[in-house]
Amino acid sequence: MTVRRLDHTGIVVEDLAAAVAFFVELGLEVEGEATVGGPWADELLALDGVLADMVVVRTPDGHGRVELSTFRSPAQAAAPNAPVNAPGVPRLTFVVDDVDDVLRRLRAHGAELVGAVARYEDVCRYGYVRGPAGVIIGLVEELG
Repeated sequence: MTVRRLDHTGIVVEDLAAAVAFFVELGLEVEGEATVGGPWADELLALDGVLADMVVVRTPDGHGRVELSTFRSPAQAAAPNAPVNAPGVPRLTFVVDDVDDVLRRLRAHGAELVGAVARYEDVCRYGYVRGPAGVIIGLVEELG
């Protein structure tokens, strides 16, 4: 059997409300929220005493989803602010209408530009920002 589709990407964050605000400002929509825990969650995550709050946000086209979660228990490990080329660093990329406008709006939510917004020929303008929990968010503005 082959993969049918990518269901979602999950990101553990320290401040769930701030992370949701960041992704809503980016243009995603809240799809749902829940608190999860119990034996099935312990078994799935190989942790004991799981109790986590989560919010799922989705792209406006309904095809991309991001699960944002924070753990009440057990205690969360600290996430590093690793550079873009570090193995295992989550990086999500979104196509946006106007990179400069999105950057301006996300800075109000603590986003920091990783490098610079670069132009790739006549194809796109592309920049990375560091978002909640150190996640790197790619912003692509298609040209032409």
